[in-house]
Amino acid sequence: MLILGIDPGSRITGFGVINSVGAKSEYVASGCIRIRGEALPERLKQVYAGVNELIERYCPQEMAIEQVFMARNADSALKLGQARGVAIVCGANHDLPVYEYAARKVKLSVVGKGSADKVQVQHMVSSILKLPGLPQADAADALAIALCHAHTRLGLVKVAGASSTRNRRWR
Repeated sequence: MLILGIDPGSRITGFGVINSVGAKSEYVASGCIRIRGEALPERLKQVYAGVNELIERYCPQEMAIEQVFMARNADSALKLGQARGVAIVCGANHDLPVYEYAARKVKLSVVGKGSADKVQVQHMVSSILKLPGLPQADAADALAIALCHAHTRLGLVKVAGASSTRNRRWR
């Protein structure tokens, strides 16, 4: 299953694509959509176009994105939310299931600590995916989001399997 992870931003939107097969995840691609210009509508248009190009190029089956969080600066949080919304709409327009994860959950899933810093996330993403070096910070965050989804998905499959086994035993 190909999973597209998105770390939204109104200036830089990170992306990561992994192939998740069972408990194994392998690196496919990652990078950043660098947004130019000052006018917000134009920047949001670039986020949409960039995510659209990624979906068309890699044909992921699912998309995972970071949930919005309240930053100290309300204006920044609103712009982040708008960039996030544009990415979600792009995924929805391609009929992709879109899953949302809190930053703390992503860090806990990948690093084992919800308060991990960016360098720790970069290091663990590089280690898990056996990359030759550290990915750029926004790309590493997007790969971490995709890995978190893969881990969550695997856990849900195991839980579903376990509950159906239990149900069969009781019958």
